[in-house]
Amino acid sequence: MADKIPVYEDIIKAHQIIRPYIHRTPVLSSTGINSMLGVDLYFKCENFQKVGAFKFRGATNAVRQLSSAEAKKGVATHSSGNHAAALSLAARQMNIPAYIVMPESAPAIKKKAVKGYGAEITFCESTLEAREKTLEEVQKKTGATFIHPYHNFNVICGQGTAAKELLEDYPDLDVVIAPVGGGGLMSGTSIAAKAIKKEPVVFGAEPLNADDACRSFNQGVLIPSVRPDTIADGLLTSLSSLTFQIIKENVDDIITVKEETIVAAMRMVWERMKIVIEPSSAVPLAAVIENKYKFDGKKVGIIISGGNADLDHLPF
Repeated sequence: MADKIPVYEDIIKAHQIIRPYIHRTPVLSSTGINSMLGVDLYFKCENFQKVGAFKFRGATNAVRQLSSAEAKKGVATHSSGNHAAALSLAARQMNIPAYIVMPESAPAIKKKAVKGYGAEITFCESTLEAREKTLEEVQKKTGATFIHPYHNFNVICGQGTAAKELLEDYPDLDVVIAPVGGGGLMSGTSIAAKAIKKEPVVFGAEPLNADDACRSFNQGVLIPSVRPDTIADGLLTSLSSLTFQIIKENVDDIITVKEETIVAAMRMVWERMKIVIEPSSAVPLAAVIENKYKFDGKKVGIIISGGNADLDHLPF
């Protein structure tokens, strides 16, 4: 099931399941930003989602699909941030255990959130190998079901509900852009956007300093991320075989952006819209800033992926 490719009907089903537990987040716009860039931008504000990120959609769908026997033993994952918090809260809402493996280097705000949602945290070194090995040990001990942050059918279906809501509210968008990390949000967004309305151009946006998805997309083979170095800490992970396949089939292009533009875009949203977004959320706006000619006069939907910024270490 983990490797099955979702279709739009699966996203509709996921939405029916998770609707009572999630926020239908607002879509905001800014006259100031629009006039500066010459584009009509519509921001789907998942920074106002529970746990402050879109990840709650996918985690909730995955947890709600467990059998009663699986649910009793709980869920487990490895994550440095938003997926960990999302899975912890989704599990708490069902009164089942959550076991989270987190690298010691994870941001303090995200460690605090996961603990606050009642999950049992096991810390490990910051390598993927350490995360996977530690998770294996936790699963052996607990029997918990592994909910992957993005290589998971039900997670992708849940993430796609954000774009579904966006296009229900604004069906005449010309372009939809989402940030790309592991590709769960991008996969769900692209499936929903292409099914609801054939016309929109679907772009992924990615930091130039963590451009594995762009390189994979252009070369037609999955290229893992090697030593990514970007302020957009939510976009450090590589695509999986499943998300890569979906993105290849549904996304029109992946745009990479410079670090300074990510900071400028983040600051623009904070100053002009008075809302808190994290660096990863600023990457799609950075793509518009660096490529105004592509979007001139168009109606562009942007998924603001989350708002869990580390207020002690802001980049401006």
